[in-house]
Amino acid sequence: MTLAERLNSGTVSFTAWSGVPDTMTVEIVSRLGFEVVTLDMQHGAHHEDSVARCIPSITGPGKHPVVRIPVGRFDMASRALDLGAEAVIAPMLNSGEDARRFAAAMKYPPVGERSWGPTFGFPRSGVGDYAQWLATQNTATISFAMIETRAAYGLVDEILDVPGIDGVFVGPSDFSIAWTGGAAMNPNLEDMMGAVAEIGGKARKAGKFAAIFAVDPKISGRYASMGYQLIALGNEQAYMRLGAENMIAAARGSIRPS
Repeated sequence: MTLAERLNSGTVSFTAWSGVPDTMTVEIVSRLGFEVVTLDMQHGAHHEDSVARCIPSITGPGKHPVVRIPVGRFDMASRALDLGAEAVIAPMLNSGEDARRFAAAMKYPPVGERSWGPTFGFPRSGVGDYAQWLATQNTATISFAMIETRAAYGLVDEILDVPGIDGVFVGPSDFSIAWTGGAAMNPNLEDMMGAVAEIGGKARKAGKFAAIFAVDPKISGRYASMGYQLIALGNEQAYMRLGAENMIAAARGSIRPS
């Protein structure tokens, strides 16, 4: 099952978030309960070499690899696919032209301008031959355009209408900063939730995917009710911190005063 097929199945999927460019760390994260693992090149420390080396650490346990590229690095979008990523998230897309450039890098002709060269992606995919690969890649890969600013919010319809854009990914932290004019960073800001719901609804109405980062896991159900199919949770530091806190609390709770 591809990630696109999973998201189309109607169930909400969760992605882990990785910023540590280490294959063993990514493998450990991939063996947790997430269906998807995202390698972050924007704010995380992942780079081209770590993406190439870490994707097998994700696919080995049967999870779906996703890459968030740096701002404006649309060339890295096609490279991520060539390395075996199933989806790419492009941050800070603030114009229709940005969306068109991103889509062009993500899709083979006639939809886009992706260059041929799946040196690692093809053998890692298990697809039978090059003809099958070419015939299925445009639908098997997912291009997520991030909506993080008021400019992008105002252009959601235009971005969704771009051929080759498969979905949107809301970054609520940046969106809250933009929404308040820099006055606050609050990913759960109630005042912007109507806009967040509108974005998810427009994506689904357009027949495209909707994804979002849930800084607070408890808000995931609300996001799901807005139509979001892929929800990102935490990062390596959060997974270790929560695990350690729970373990220490359990250990201390087991000690009876003498």
